[in-house]
Amino acid sequence: MHPLDLTIILLYLLLMAFVGWFVAKKASRSAESYFLAGKSFPWWVIGVAHGSSGVDISGTMWFVMMLYIYGVKATWLLWVWPLFNVIFRMMYLGTWVRRSNVLTGAEWMRTRFGFSRGAELAYLSVVIYAMLHVVGFLCYAFRGIGEFTKPFFPWELSAEWYGLAMLLITGVYCVVGGMYSVIMNDLIQFVLKVIAAIAIAVIALVLIRPEQIMAAVPAGWDHLFFGWKLDLDWSKLMPQLNQRIYGPIGKGGGDGYSLFMFFTGMLLFKGILVSAAGPTPNYAIQHILSTRSPREAALENMVMAFVSLAPRFLLIGGIAVLGIVFFSGDLNAMGTKVNFERILPGVLHKYVPIGFKGILIAALLASFMSTFVSTVNSGAAYVVNDIYKRYINPNSPPRRLVMLGWITSSAVILLGIAFGFVTKDVHSVTRWIVSALIPAFVAPNVLKWHWWRFNGFGFFAGMVAGTAGAVVVLWLPIHEVFAFLLILAISFAASIIGCLVSAPESDDVLKAFYRNVRPWGFWGPIFDKCHAEDPTFEKNKDFPRDMFNIVVGMVWQTTLVTAPIYLVIQHWTQLWISLAVCFATSAILKFTWYDKLGPGEMYMTRDGQREAIPAVAAIVEHGQAPR
Repeated sequence: MHPLDLTIILLYLLLMAFVGWFVAKKASRSAESYFLAGKSFPWWVIGVAHGSSGVDISGTMWFVMMLYIYGVKATWLLWVWPLFNVIFRMMYLGTWVRRSNVLTGAEWMRTRFGFSRGAELAYLSVVIYAMLHVVGFLCYAFRGIGEFTKPFFPWELSAEWYGLAMLLITGVYCVVGGMYSVIMNDLIQFVLKVIAAIAIAVIALVLIRPEQIMAAVPAGWDHLFFGWKLDLDWSKLMPQLNQRIYGPIGKGGGDGYSLFMFFTGMLLFKGILVSAAGPTPNYAIQHILSTRSPREAALENMVMAFVSLAPRFLLIGGIAVLGIVFFSGDLNAMGTKVNFERILPGVLHKYVPIGFKGILIAALLASFMSTFVSTVNSGAAYVVNDIYKRYINPNSPPRRLVMLGWITSSAVILLGIAFGFVTKDVHSVTRWIVSALIPAFVAPNVLKWHWWRFNGFGFFAGMVAGTAGAVVVLWLPIHEVFAFLLILAISFAASIIGCLVSAPESDDVLKAFYRNVRPWGFWGPIFDKCHAEDPTFEKNKDFPRDMFNIVVGMVWQTTLVTAPIYLVIQHWTQLWISLAVCFATSAILKFTWYDKLGPGEMYMTRDGQREAIPAVAAIVEHGQAPR
């Protein structure tokens, strides 16, 4: 790299070191300061940080690859994660989660199931799943950062060694600053990402004409909608891609997406279930719990939706277009061993001007650091709060908890590196996370919100069965759609059976949860008991409005992806249509969602810095009544 690019990257790393040193003292005050930044940041800051945490190098490499191969239709492949789970949190689930006023997702189990033996098992199952989830995402980060950094250095080392170096360097910053490091890095990353996205889009618009793009891709590549089967034919341009698209999984590395309508329909079905389950026990729930009220939890997810999509897909679209026009020859030269994960680093290495390259690499390194520190912070929170403090030393002083957070964060990083060495590539890790690990969480977490009879034993059975299924799927040559359905069926069956062969949770636990969190669903018997005690108590009747807002929100969110892509491929009519739909759906949500949000009452921090409603777990355990 040119000395100017190296200087920019070095300045960024020095800035991160200064930020880590600056926030270390604040982070060391207490466990809440270390893991939730003392709930001191406003919702828009947490929203920007949350959105930035969701932007990582591995995911960006994967999306660039999908856009290159599948064109604008790759918009629907984003539902693999699914990205629209933020819409569910924005409309109602963020509010429900924040009303618990707890520190981690495992501690949230006390809110729903109390302190019975089944609740204890549910609590432990979330801790175990969360740690597996964290290690899985660290493997994903390890593979991505290694593949990304290798082309920029002259040494003939494997991608694993570059990944090892980056995880260790970033780990020092992550360990000392806790959640303060997460949020501060995310804010810096967002600024860099916006600069990088605008820069790469301008480069693509200046250097490339629409005719050049269309000459390098098959017919239909620029179409958003599709028929029953995918109609892309790369045989004359890059024959390897036809095998990649249409070949069965496990034979030549095919994606198996030829029945595109069936596949995207299954993604939608899966995505709705995953989204309705609520945030997974990682940095997603930590950001929600870091807000100061349920209203702010909903608003921060709105900001997160915009931040995680519009700038990111401007960047992804620009890189993919440059790759299509200028890097296709390099990919063809690889022959049958073509590696499409090399598109992003290859484009930056060869086709981005001096100066801009340093900014872009710094922005992508920031993306890596953002997701990495968020993931490590959430994993350490489970060990410290949900294992050590809960079972070993409940009266541990704050300073000891913070020191244990440092030790645990270091151990989580080393564990992620160890497992990262045995994974194959970004795409294989992505497949496992979205088709096996995330679905393992679905069944018990959908049931816990919406069915009063569901108990801790049922939750434990569903989580254990789903997680075990996710591990077994690692060794099965099965398409991700069928892996999802298999794990979902196993987990649902185990959840229902475990629930029905054991007693329901106590009325006190269920009534406290229902009064405070106020979910809609099958809560009739509990509502009747609450209403008998307080005739003024009303059930949540927002289900129709919430569902309407989710549909509108998903359309709004999709335009945040399509508008930047249409801009960089210079399809102006489609760009204006996307923007018009975005503005129309925004106007609808202003009246049907924003104006209906509840008051912004402040909730008490765990350090007792603000007056407010106690956590539901405290209500159950100590008999406190919510005000």
